[in-house]
Amino acid sequence: QLQAYGGGLVQPGGSLRLSCASSGFSLAKSHMGWFRRVPGKAREVVSCITSNGGDITYGDSVKGRFTTSRDNVDNIVYLQMNNLRPEDTANYYCATVITCEVPVEFQYWGQGTLVTVSS
Repeated sequence: QLQAYGGGLVQPGGSLRLSCASSGFSLAKSHMGWFRRVPGKAREVVSCITSNGGDITYGDSVKGRFTTSRDNVDNIVYLQMNNLRPEDTANYYCATVITCEVPVEFQYWGQGTLVTVSS
């Protein structure tokens, strides 16, 4: 089971770091991704990182502001979000990924974490 956590309320321009952990299986051999959902809107790909961390891709709206990394020893994937904007407000999910090539194919995900950017 995957669990994303670390969300919260942050002011515009602020930062948050989300984490993703699994229970019961190792993430080390999985490509991992983040996506976000806003009610009434399509799911948006945030990032994708290959299993060895050698290749990382980002959605256009977050490029230059968000950074994905992973620690395969501690079995955690991170999403560092900087210079947050109100339009980044969403539920964020981490997921295993079949391929990071466009279109990113998400496979399994768990409960998301809510990020709210507001003054």
